[in-house]
Amino acid sequence: MTTAVAPSTPLTAADRCDRCGAQAYLRVELQSGGELLFCAHHAREHGDKLKEIAVTVVDETGKLTDKPGASA
Repeated sequence: MTTAVAPSTPLTAADRCDRCGAQAYLRVELQSGGELLFCAHHAREHGDKLKEIAVTVVDETGKLTDKPGASA
């Protein structure tokens, strides 16, 4: 499995989890050519299985902990 940030299109608020419909933060491109979208919760829940079937993973769950405007 390869974790990728680019060149895949960034996820937007319009991208929804295939399990529950919440905002997606993880895109999994499958060996079969399809893709799955997951919220952070379902990405964690199914993470081990996803690693087995993924070609690439776009993981934007860091957006949930990033604090805009925070100084280091």
